[in-house]
Amino acid sequence: MVGYDPQADGRNISSSEVAVAGSVSGLVTRVMISPLDVIKIRFQLQIERLSRSDPSAKYHGILQAARQILLEEGPTAFWKGHIPAQLLSIGYGAVQFLSFELLTELVHRASKYDARDFSVHFVCGGLSASTATLAVHPVDVLRTRFAAQGEPKVYKTLRDAVVTMYRTEGPLVFYKGLNPTLIAIFPYAGFQFSFYNALKHVHEWVMPAEGRKNENLKNLLCGSGAGVISKALTYPLDLFKKRLQVGGFEQARASFGQVRSYKGLVDCARQVLREEGPRGFFKGLSPSLLKAALSTGFVFFWCCH
Repeated sequence: MVGYDPQADGRNISSSEVAVAGSVSGLVTRVMISPLDVIKIRFQLQIERLSRSDPSAKYHGILQAARQILLEEGPTAFWKGHIPAQLLSIGYGAVQFLSFELLTELVHRASKYDARDFSVHFVCGGLSASTATLAVHPVDVLRTRFAAQGEPKVYKTLRDAVVTMYRTEGPLVFYKGLNPTLIAIFPYAGFQFSFYNALKHVHEWVMPAEGRKNENLKNLLCGSGAGVISKALTYPLDLFKKRLQVGGFEQARASFGQVRSYKGLVDCARQVLREEGPRGFFKGLSPSLLKAALSTGFVFFWCCH
């Protein structure tokens, strides 16, 4: 069970166990989905169309991008930024699941609402994700910078990246893209927890009695479904976040094609719409949905195991 369950008959796990489960699930999942994450980020940052018909487009499909990255940068490129990505996953998972557990328990004890309701899971899920985002956003920026850079590398090590970014762009560089992140993360995580809970009820309604015994498969399927739905509903804000996070990093992007500078969230949205059209808001959606299905599915699988 994810979140506080007042009918668990003493089977609710401790806060420390929730935090450890969130961290471990994030760590294991990150190793598996990192190649998709790198491809997704490359797609999101490409100004040119993701199409074979555009001769200036560096990437135009998942398999083609994978081959291109492997050929030009080697297999380790699929795990670029893996250390900050793991710090992000461990910290985010721990804070998110722990705060979600505490918030749902608070709702149960301090109000008349059922802690298992769709609306309660939506609000508590959004608040817990916002808290986790504020805690780990700097390493998200670092992860994006590492995944976005080609060869030769601008940042050689994590320490080099932190020092260089702080010296050249100031301390606020570590919170670039925070506005669209917070705007997106509340509904995204809220939908994740809510749809996970709702899909579990659908699963129990659809599946015959003997098929309900496999809790692991149910957690995996419902988590994957919740991740895909949530990501599709909030995707454009994730693209804006990535574009803003690499602001001031244009020299490392020159070999990938055109680069743009944005003054903020609204300016980013306007430029993307004007130059790339409405479809530009959904660049990288395919690898992102695959990543969401795997990452969310496995996170709920591990945390509810």
